[in-house]
Amino acid sequence: MADFIFLFWCPIGCQIGSVHPVFTVIKITTGINLVKPMSIRSNIYFLFFLAVFASKSISAQPTDKMAICINTRVEIPSWAIAERELFALYDSAAQIFADRYLADNGYFKVVERWGGNDGPDDVMENFAQWPLYYALGGSETVLRLYEKAWEGHIQQYTNAKVPTVEMAKDGMFHKEFITSFDWEHNGEGLSAFNFYGLANPCDSIYRERMIRFAGFYMNEDPEAPNYDPEHKIIRSLHNGSLGPKLTEATETDWGGEPVEGHPERLSRYRDAGNIRGDHPLNLLSTTLATNAYLLTGNDKYKKWILEYVGAWHDRIMRNGGNIPSNIGLDGSIGGEWDGLWYGGTFGWNFSPGSSLRNYSFRGPHVAMGNALLLTGDREFITPLAAQMKNLFRVKKVKDSTILLPNKFGPNGWYGYIPNKHRELLLDICLWSMDSANLSFIPNDPWLEFLTNRNPEYPEQILATEMQSLNDKIQGILTENNSASLRQSDDPQKLNPLKTGNLIRLTTGGNDPGIIGNTLHCQVRYFDPENKRAGLPDGIATLVEKVLPDGIQLTLINTSPSCERTVILQAGAYGEHQFTGIQYNDEYLELNQKQLTIHIAKHSGSQIKLKMKRYVNPPSLDQPWAISLKSNML
Repeated sequence: MADFIFLFWCPIGCQIGSVHPVFTVIKITTGINLVKPMSIRSNIYFLFFLAVFASKSISAQPTDKMAICINTRVEIPSWAIAERELFALYDSAAQIFADRYLADNGYFKVVERWGGNDGPDDVMENFAQWPLYYALGGSETVLRLYEKAWEGHIQQYTNAKVPTVEMAKDGMFHKEFITSFDWEHNGEGLSAFNFYGLANPCDSIYRERMIRFAGFYMNEDPEAPNYDPEHKIIRSLHNGSLGPKLTEATETDWGGEPVEGHPERLSRYRDAGNIRGDHPLNLLSTTLATNAYLLTGNDKYKKWILEYVGAWHDRIMRNGGNIPSNIGLDGSIGGEWDGLWYGGTFGWNFSPGSSLRNYSFRGPHVAMGNALLLTGDREFITPLAAQMKNLFRVKKVKDSTILLPNKFGPNGWYGYIPNKHRELLLDICLWSMDSANLSFIPNDPWLEFLTNRNPEYPEQILATEMQSLNDKIQGILTENNSASLRQSDDPQKLNPLKTGNLIRLTTGGNDPGIIGNTLHCQVRYFDPENKRAGLPDGIATLVEKVLPDGIQLTLINTSPSCERTVILQAGAYGEHQFTGIQYNDEYLELNQKQLTIHIAKHSGSQIKLKMKRYVNPPSLDQPWAISLKSNML
């Protein structure tokens, strides 16, 4: 018995086959009398004539309302089985983790402390990618557990007070936001919150909070004058809902109250007093305004991002492609550090006795990506690429390992360590689609898979994830520290939901990490039957190639009994556009950012999608929803 797939042009309301507003897909199986009283042979001839007629219309005029059907029976590949098993195990592990560490009121069962050692940010770092996992296809339970933890920690740390710390004496949170601290920690604490829009953008409380939080950095709250629009800077390394801290930061401002037997908790901040002026870490705050824009479409957020990020872009390029680690209150490079571009707390020359403690990269990485997302302008990649070229220009090689400098001081580059910039380099490659950048990432197993050099990668990495997850579950079940001794960052090593590899396999995007990033990817999925983000139950997907003009992926319905429908979206926020699709040796032109695919039970197909990237205004609107922007404040 043979199956045929025909795509028909139909007026709205046409009831042939499965209805779609403009195009209708009809599955024809020989042996089934679809049209009576005509004979089967006449029926097939007639439908074939219609299909040929329709195909001429399709090739002549691309449509923005197209759906396709996959009904090719397949033997379910091992990677697809493993992918669905991993989803199921993640769902179970999340419940085990929450049962162990969350109280009934959502409080995290830890000692409540302020600062950079084990502060409030570390609580939510334990849940950093949980909403993102849900948006990939995780269970509703996972999202509800994240919401419980988020609401609980807001109340917990609003109530937690540190009398010896100026910014925490009345509570560590004010207006549901950190009072004033640095964005290494702020970004980590807000990572899950930033991803939540991918999971549930219609949550009105979430939208109100995002607007309020973004406003802290746009001078919309008189208590939080963090931004200087004249010099286009955030005025201090410590900032938040109570504004910038412009006085010297003490060891307790950084590390919280002393802990007996651990003097290093304070002494490690002995040289971190000067926090005046802007720091590249502050660029992580742009993710708040980015999400506010994605939710509302209000151009004021885009305008602020381009003003602030644009200023940093220009400073980096004026500085020879090197990221300055301090901008003075007067807007000058190195203005609070005697004009030294490499000065600054947690900058290029901070703690010169160590090769570490330079936090100049993550802010520009995220912010330039945010600006690219909002504009499609690849010029925002230029400062990142320039910085990496500067580092590789002075690289060293030891025992076949590339060493890059992590520090710069009066005598030039120093502090050589193994390359720690893999995620940044991957993003430069994926954002630019310039193959020349691949030379900076040799022997990357995922890139080797995407270029047909590592075909076993999906099965291997899924098996590794499964083993790691089982180890974490055992760790959760056997960990026996009491809440009165447990630090807020202790359970992080047992957090079961690390989604980086699932993101790479299913979306063709790089892991956004837990630093306060936005998601950049090739394709994202929605379940129209359940009106939610993520892959429908039983659907497995694998992005096999990422090319300058599109992607290749395989979609599998692993269910032996149920057909499924999935919506593919070009980009995390619809910022890309599908321009064509090839499957079953047929090519159809497209002109749409979302594509509906019906997949019969136990069926699947390889699909090649042509794309234009960063050509649409990005949005968190879901395919079936009335635009979020119509209901915004």
